[in-house]
Amino acid sequence: MMNTAAKSEISHARSERQSEIRPAYLEALAMVERLHRRLLDVIKDEFDRRNRNDVNSVQALLLFNIGDKELTAGELRTRGYYLGSNVSYNVKKLVEMGYLHHARSRIDRRAVRISLTPLGREVHDIVAKLYDKQIATVEQIGGLSHDEFKRLNVSLQRLERFWSDQIKYRL
Repeated sequence: MMNTAAKSEISHARSERQSEIRPAYLEALAMVERLHRRLLDVIKDEFDRRNRNDVNSVQALLLFNIGDKELTAGELRTRGYYLGSNVSYNVKKLVEMGYLHHARSRIDRRAVRISLTPLGREVHDIVAKLYDKQIATVEQIGGLSHDEFKRLNVSLQRLERFWSDQIKYRL
């Protein structure tokens, strides 16, 4: 059986490790939030340069993420792209403005399937070209290599899995 001194030493070591991780973890959380907002700013800037104010950056990103797929709003949420009210509101607006087709599923009449109209495809293509332009220069100008992106993506996937497990298993 472990003595009190050994238990105290383990507890102290765990506490020190948590003290080391805390600032890095909190910085990463803030960075993820900032990066998402900055991505929306970059998309907004691209549409501003084109004198396009018909859709906002959130809507443009939504149209890009739908792409060639036919989805339900629920599928967009479960894929982790959007919050529920955010999706519902923007899908409704994009249907009204003619960027999305909106049709009842043939299989489940309760489900509504959405897909891009030609107007929605146009917005998708603007975002795709923006990303292609950035991909062409991110290594030279941004200083981020393929290997760095691979490591970053692995880390972000682990964080996503950690958070998902927190929810799923109520850790």
